[in-house]
Amino acid sequence: MTSLELSDIWKAFGATQALAGAAIVVKPGEVHALVGANGAGKSTLSRIISGQVRPDRGSITLDGNPIRFGRARDAILHGICIVTQETSLAPDLSVLENIMLPHLALPGRLRWRRLREKGQALVGELGKEAGLDLDAPVSNLSIGQRQLVEILKALALDSRFIIFDEPTAPLSPHEAERLFAIMRRLAARGRGLIFVSHRLEEIFTIADRVTVLREGKLVEGNLAIGSLSQGELVRLMVGRDLQDIYGRNAGRRAIPDSHPVVLRVRNLASPPMVRDVSFEVRAGEVLGLAGLVGAGRSETIETIFGLRRATAGSVELDGKAFAARSSREAIRAGIGLIPEDRRGQAIVPDFSVRENLLLAHLGARSGVGLGYASRTAAIRDLLALLDLPERRLLDANMLTFSGGMQQKVIMARGLLLSPRLLLLDEPTRGVDIATRSSIYALLRRIAGEGVACVVVSSDFEEILGISDRITVLSDGVSVTTLPSHLVDVEKLAMFAAPRTSAEKTHTVLSDLVARQGGMAYWVIVDAGRVFCFDRVGTDAAADPGFAAGGFPLLAETSIAAALANPSAGFVPSADGARWTLLVPVSGQRGHSFGTVGLTLARPPDGIDAAALSGSIAGSLNEAIDHGMTGAGYAA
Repeated sequence: MTSLELSDIWKAFGATQALAGAAIVVKPGEVHALVGANGAGKSTLSRIISGQVRPDRGSITLDGNPIRFGRARDAILHGICIVTQETSLAPDLSVLENIMLPHLALPGRLRWRRLREKGQALVGELGKEAGLDLDAPVSNLSIGQRQLVEILKALALDSRFIIFDEPTAPLSPHEAERLFAIMRRLAARGRGLIFVSHRLEEIFTIADRVTVLREGKLVEGNLAIGSLSQGELVRLMVGRDLQDIYGRNAGRRAIPDSHPVVLRVRNLASPPMVRDVSFEVRAGEVLGLAGLVGAGRSETIETIFGLRRATAGSVELDGKAFAARSSREAIRAGIGLIPEDRRGQAIVPDFSVRENLLLAHLGARSGVGLGYASRTAAIRDLLALLDLPERRLLDANMLTFSGGMQQKVIMARGLLLSPRLLLLDEPTRGVDIATRSSIYALLRRIAGEGVACVVVSSDFEEILGISDRITVLSDGVSVTTLPSHLVDVEKLAMFAAPRTSAEKTHTVLSDLVARQGGMAYWVIVDAGRVFCFDRVGTDAAADPGFAAGGFPLLAETSIAAALANPSAGFVPSADGARWTLLVPVSGQRGHSFGTVGLTLARPPDGIDAAALSGSIAGSLNEAIDHGMTGAGYAA
C-alpha cells in the first residue's frame, strides 16, 4: 500500500537538538495525529516532511522508494503539502487566483477557463461546508475561509498527503467542526492527513491513529486512537499523569463582596467590535470573558489597556475614573496585558529572551538608562516559578523557543511589574497540556495574592475551569455575568450565540407576542434554576419572573408550577394570575435546545394549545438550530 514513512530523523539547530530519532508512518485514507508537548519536535518534523527543512540524518520513503527533499517545491512535486494556522495567501488576489498561485510558476500559457473549471471541481470536492466564491478577494474572507483556500491550493497540486499544523488555533468552534468534516471527506477519498494539535478533544474527534513525540524522540507510533484514553495519551506526551489541570480539586472560590472592585466597566464602546460591554472584577478574582470569534472580547481588553479608543461608556480602576491613552499609561497604572498574538504583539524576534522579558520594564521606567539590574531578583524568582531555565536568558532569538516557552516568557514579563490588574488574551492558545496546567496553577497563585484577573478564551471548557465568574459577550455586547459553577458548555454556547443568529429566534418570539400578547421567552431549566437566553414582551402582568441573561432559582419565578411540570397545554400559576404554555425545542438531529414559553395574563380561552405548540416548534426549531450551529454548538 502507498505510504509515507520517516524513520530515525535527527535535526539540530545550533546547540538545540530538535529531533533525535523521530519517526512516523502515514497511510492513505487516514487522519494521523502527531502529538507531543511544546518542544517535542512536532513542527520541525512537519517542516521536514514538507521539504522546508532538511534533516541531519534519517530516511524518508514514499511508496517504498527513498526520497530526499532539497526544498519545499520537491515535496510538492511528490504530492506533499502543508496547511498552517498562519495562512500564506495574497490578500489582494481572488480565491481562484490564490488557489492556482503555484501554477503561475509552471511553463506554458495560463488557461483561466480550465483553471476555473478545476477550481469549481475542487470546491465541490470539499462539499457544501466550503461555501467559497471563487471571485471574492481573499482580504474579505474569514480566517476559517482562508484556511479552506489553503486546502484548495494543496488539492490543486494533486497532493496525496496533507499536513495540518495547528489548523484550528485561530478558528471558532463552528469553523473547526466544518474543517473536520472536510478532513473526513478528504481522508475518505484516499488522501493521507497528518494532524498536529495540542487539543486532546480534537485528536479524539478526528484522528484514526496517533504518533507521540517527547523531546524530539519517538515515544509511541501508529497507535489506534480507539485504544487510548485521554489520560493515557497525556501520560505518553508529558511522561507523567496530569490530573485536574484546572485545579478544581482545590475547590471553587466565592470572592467575598468585601474584596474591593479593582476594575469596573460600564457600557464600554469602541466601534466596530465593542458596542456595549459591562462587567466588574474584584481583587483576587478570575473573571472569564467568554464568547465566539468576533464577539469583541480581545477588543474589549485592548480598549481598557489603551490600544483602542473608547467612544462611550466608562472604566474605573480602584474606584477612580480611568482612560488609558496608551499602553504605557496602562502599565504605569498597574495593568498588565498578555496578548493573544505572540509574534505580532508580544515578542521581538531579534531581541534576546532577557530583552523581551524586560520590555514592560522599559515601558514603565522613566529614568535614565535601562535599569535592568533592579529586576534581577524578580526575574530569577519568576523563572523558577515558571520552570524556565535561567541559562537561556541570553538566547539571541526568541523564535528558538517553543510556543509554550515563548508564552511563559510573556507571562513572566506581565508579572514582572507586580500588576494590580492582569488582562490575559487566550493565554494557552497553541501550548501543550503540561504548559497549560502550569499556567493555570500560576493564574490561581496570582489571584490568591490579590491580583484581579480577566481572562479571554475561546475554549469554553477552559473558561469554565479557571474562572470564578464569567461574562458572556456576543457581537460586542455583554449578555450576562454569572458564577462559573452554575453553567456548562451547552449553556455558554447558547448565551454566546451571535446576535445575528439569535435575532431570528428573537423575531419568532416577537411575532408570537404580537399575535397572542403576554411575554415569550427561550429558557433552559436545569438543577433548580431557569437560564433565560431571550425574552420578549412588555406586559408586566405576564412577567414570568426572569429577564434575558437571568438565571434565578425556579422557585423564585412567577411560573414555577409550569416550569417544574410542563404539560401539553396552558398551566395556571399558583395564584391563578398567569397561564403558561411551554414548548420543547430541538435541533434537526434531535438535540434539545431548551424550551420556548408563552405566558399570558389572561385565561387562554379560544387558543388551540396543540396547534400553537406545533407552530412555535416549527418556527423555532429551525431558527435555534441555525443559530446554535453558527455558535459552534454541534447538535
